[in-house]
Parts: sequence; C-alpha cells; structure tokens
Amino acid sequence: MALKKSQKSLKRWTKQKWQTPSGKKSSKTGEVYAPAATIKKLKSTPKGKKKLAAANKKKRAATKKGKQYAKHGLHKGKKR
Repeated sequence: MALKKSQKSLKRWTKQKWQTPSGKKSSKTGEVYAPAATIKKLKSTPKGKKKLAAANKKKRAATKKGKQYAKHGLHKGKKR
C-alpha cells in the first residue's frame, strides 16, 4: 500500500538529522532545534546568523514563560 502525501513528508522529516546550532542539548542552552543542513546554511551568512540569533532569543523567552513550543520563525514559509 502506498503512503499518503502526509506520511511521506513525515518519513522524510524523521530521516533528517536535527540539532541545535551549538550541538548541545536545547534544555541546557535554550536554542532551537532545526535540521543540520538548515543550521549550516544559516550560519554561513551574516543575515542567517542574525535570523538564528533572533530565533534563539524567541525560543528562550517562550521557555522562560513555561511554554514548550516557540514560534521562532525559522520554518516560516517552508512547505510542510
């Protein structure tokens, strides 16, 4: 039986290597989790570094308020 579009997307999503920008645990650093390729791409440009820093700031603020999830904007506009 063939997989549905959403199932294929989930399968592809789970195969990606996810990490924080520093490579340490998010619970210790307060950083966002994102695919390693996305982090590498963002770290390679000054504009990307600013975007990553802003996302981490939003993540830390949400965590401080006791929220598990933060709308940091790194995945905004991505087809999911």
